[in-house]
Amino acid sequence: MTKRIGIYPGTFDPITLGHADIIRRGAKLVDKLILGVTTNPSKNPMFTTDERFAMVEREVNNLGLDNVAVVGFNSLLVKFAQSQSASVIIRGLRAVADFEYEYQMAGMNQQLDDDIETVFLMADVSLQPIASKLVKEIALYGGDITPFVSPPVRDEVIARVEKIGRKGDL
Repeated sequence: MTKRIGIYPGTFDPITLGHADIIRRGAKLVDKLILGVTTNPSKNPMFTTDERFAMVEREVNNLGLDNVAVVGFNSLLVKFAQSQSASVIIRGLRAVADFEYEYQMAGMNQQLDDDIETVFLMADVSLQPIASKLVKEIALYGGDITPFVSPPVRDEVIARVEKIGRKGDL
């Protein structure tokens, strides 16, 4: 029997409780879920690719999901999915603005390989506002990110902010 392999790609800079929610739920939909940790210099990452990879691996281990693997990639998503024999791309949605972007990307990916389906999962209502970009901004201005990330990720973000310096007048 053929295994259904899914890809959940992202920069995960940092990985949030919203990401963890999509990982848990996505893992139920496929036999194997591959978290593709990618580079995206346009997002101005706080952590290096290796640091993000290690962070995601630790968080996945803490979730206790046997069918989830973490793989780094730096290519077109469709090419990565093909290299992993994936037939599904899983994407999380928080708001209408996410849908517009993701809908366009799904259409482009379908043009590149119509054997790979994109599945959208709505973020849990309590987690919808969480975005890695906002988590970093809150931390950089000295705010509490505890509600948005696991304690180990919080500690890593705080340590990085101490290293690079906080912003603001406080």
